[in-house]
Amino acid sequence: MLTDIKIKGLKPREKAYKVYDGEGLYLYVTPKGMKSWRFDYRWLGKRKTAVLGRYPELGLREARERLFEIRKALREGRNPFEKKDDIGLFKDLAERWFTTNQKRWSPGHRKTIKYRLNLYILPALGDKRLNEITRGDVLELIEKIKITGKTETTRRVLMIINGIFQYAYDMELIDKIPSLYLSKYIGPIKENHYPTILEPERIGELLRKIETYPNVIVRNALKFLILVFVRPGELRLARWAEFNLEERVWDIPAERMKIKKPHRVFLSRQAMEILEFMKEYPKVDENGYVFYGRKLNTPLSDATLNRALRIMGYDTKKEITSHGFRAMARTIIHEKLGYPPEVIEHQLAHKVPDPLGEAYNRTKFYEQRRQMMQDWADWLDETKNLLSRSNHTSKIEDVRKHNNT
Repeated sequence: MLTDIKIKGLKPREKAYKVYDGEGLYLYVTPKGMKSWRFDYRWLGKRKTAVLGRYPELGLREARERLFEIRKALREGRNPFEKKDDIGLFKDLAERWFTTNQKRWSPGHRKTIKYRLNLYILPALGDKRLNEITRGDVLELIEKIKITGKTETTRRVLMIINGIFQYAYDMELIDKIPSLYLSKYIGPIKENHYPTILEPERIGELLRKIETYPNVIVRNALKFLILVFVRPGELRLARWAEFNLEERVWDIPAERMKIKKPHRVFLSRQAMEILEFMKEYPKVDENGYVFYGRKLNTPLSDATLNRALRIMGYDTKKEITSHGFRAMARTIIHEKLGYPPEVIEHQLAHKVPDPLGEAYNRTKFYEQRRQMMQDWADWLDETKNLLSRSNHTSKIEDVRKHNNT
């Protein structure tokens, strides 16, 4: 860091140069020996340089104090170099966010976002400063929309608000995003085209039946499918080359995905155990199928998994299908484990439009998704084992009652 002695000893050079003090503050020394305090910062996506004053008129201590106030204002979403009335208003940032991103949107999407901004968001938040908006303010707004029955509109409005705050966060105008994870108050996306089981007791029963299925490959395919809840077609064609067992991830290529983009599946400890077990079975080569059919170089047929469920006694038209594992996971992970829908939907590889116009971002919520997959696997284990012990205890009690009579 600089001292007054060091500053006085700075000599002019052929070209202007900078000497840094700390926290971004520096002295700019011109070829004529003029020294001025400066600070580089970003505001609304643009890089700017603030000239705080000349040295020695503005001393070292005063320059540091001035810098402290400037950085504090920027963190709070205020531009200290603009008029106070125009500092950090949500509506100003929303306008800049819209202008920055509108070229990425279709005309219809652009019109819809503008409509929702003007109708719902700006009347409630527009005249507030960024640092003044709380989670309660955003929650109050989405609750007003939700009670009208417009659940999907509520979700989309929250996504727009999240996008605007993310924009401010990326520019280091705010330290946190107040609207994050509020989607749990809206509820999960309703989508249940395939029959599924949601009662923990019946899920435990299903897991125990799968454990006793005689075909080893089909049994492990079903167990793995519940753990990772991908689409059955994505599982059937899984090849060893797609797995990185050291990093515990499965990267499904874009051509096999419904969204036509690569998708990452995080592997729980239980999923890894199944893969290690399957590696002991013969395979053609490192690119062979993980869950193969009657021949090593052929995948399981598209009817195999549902046929196994029918053999176990389930009606695949009314009770459960292999595709229904996805709806099971989505509902339980949200309602029982408390994960927000946006994290679950990204792991499901659903096309959930976000305010930046991206239908799907494969890198979103990586750490949350990794932990979620392990929590889901642990919940399944607990459900299977606890209910199994409960049934065993119940049978013992029945025997005791019979003996007593």
